[in-house]
Amino acid sequence: MQLAFPLAPDPDDAAREAGRRLFAGGAEFLKGVVAMSGLPPADRIEICFAGRSNVGKSSLINALTGRKGLARASNTPGRTQEINFFTVGPEHYLVDLPGYGYANAPLAKVEKWQRLLKQYLSGRPSLRRAFVLIDARHGIKPVDEEIMALLDSAAVTFQGVLTKADKVKAQDRDRVLAQVREKLSTHPAAFPELVLTSSEKGDGIETLRAIIAGLV
Repeated sequence: MQLAFPLAPDPDDAAREAGRRLFAGGAEFLKGVVAMSGLPPADRIEICFAGRSNVGKSSLINALTGRKGLARASNTPGRTQEINFFTVGPEHYLVDLPGYGYANAPLAKVEKWQRLLKQYLSGRPSLRRAFVLIDARHGIKPVDEEIMALLDSAAVTFQGVLTKADKVKAQDRDRVLAQVREKLSTHPAAFPELVLTSSEKGDGIETLRAIIAGLV
């Protein structure tokens, strides 16, 4: 019996090369958006990254693009309050969604961010996939399930990406993977493969690049 939500296989040579070529085309910050009226035209393949604060989202985007300072990391949860758009080559947007789980942010600000997220996820025709980042040390938390439920309701396919895999012992990783698989099984929009990554060590980066290059 096949394991539910297996780890994505290593890409073959053609897929690996497609991913390399895509990200070799250069990545640039385009704009930060605080309202739907500020969104760029939906004329490119669009991939978004969601994750709770300090899950390693900026580090992963920087690792994918090979540019250390492209996405600005912050040690302050909730600092990123905009939807940030990056161009990758001539045909793709990478989109960095605001980190969620803002324990210290004012309620009115949190509600504004959540409203913008809902509008973006449900109304963006060029969005091909969301990658939901999960800390490999902790697994899925209730706040992660909120964004997954939002993606379910918006009918946006999302894929679980575990970050900081290098900071987890093998036996702990298996326990976390079991928890993640169990939680994802309740979400109809979840894509049935996981990606295990380490921005620091480069693990899973080629796989993720190849997956993104294969989305059309």
